[in-house]
Amino acid sequence: MAPITEDTAQGLHDLVHSLNNRVQALEARIGELEGTPRKSPAEQMRLILMGPPGAGKGTQAPKIKDKYCICHLATGDMLRAQVAKKTPLGREAKKIMDQGGLVSDEIMVNMIKNELDTNRECANGFILDGFPRTVPQAERLDSMLAAKSQNLHHAIELQIDDALLVSRITGRLIHPASGRSYHRIFNPPKASMKDDVTGEPLIQRTDDNAETLQKRLGTYHQQTNPVVSYYQSRGIWKGIDASQEPGQVWKSLLNVFDSSKSASSSSAGGILSKIGLKS
Repeated sequence: MAPITEDTAQGLHDLVHSLNNRVQALEARIGELEGTPRKSPAEQMRLILMGPPGAGKGTQAPKIKDKYCICHLATGDMLRAQVAKKTPLGREAKKIMDQGGLVSDEIMVNMIKNELDTNRECANGFILDGFPRTVPQAERLDSMLAAKSQNLHHAIELQIDDALLVSRITGRLIHPASGRSYHRIFNPPKASMKDDVTGEPLIQRTDDNAETLQKRLGTYHQQTNPVVSYYQSRGIWKGIDASQEPGQVWKSLLNVFDSSKSASSSSAGGILSKIGLKS
């Protein structure tokens, strides 16, 4: 292979820069037409948010969604919406949820795939909350993303001792429409039993009780621990201490995201420098 001359390297550098600008301009234009600001591939974020019931996923996920302009797919909320509509899927899911169990892989995979394919808010990336719960689901998610020439960036686990969860769960309040969560003691709404943003009524889930929680925790650990090991082996898992106050948990999450972006930029720059495409 002939050596790359300085003129050739500069020409390739200019071409890459020009093409990158054109791609970003087209993606931005598409985002404007769809009503969703579209980020460049390097700015997109696709992550899984794991943790037992009451770990704080409902508090942190909306913050991630707003900061990075990505969709939040909380499978629990999606299922509850189906239950409220009394669809066939909702009726089947309600029986399982009332018993503290987890719905089948088939139901979850079909529901998530449909959202990723049709939800415009997912154009810049997504937070999956409650999926995958098993290694087969994780493998199927990888296949779905590979078909789109995409990959998962983070698998974040909010870690907290089971003993601390009972008080959290029994005092939890939910805004059904948005999924925003509060707590009577630890994170109370500004006005009693009203959502801070809309002023709409908050509810307490029927399955937020100690007995059902114990069943849910047992099921969670049994099925989810192998998923943690799966993502640890891929090098994208990160554990966050969820026993901290919510503001500190948020800072810990930002540190993970910022560190990952810095590492990716450094790696990309090193590769370009090796072939003479970056000064």
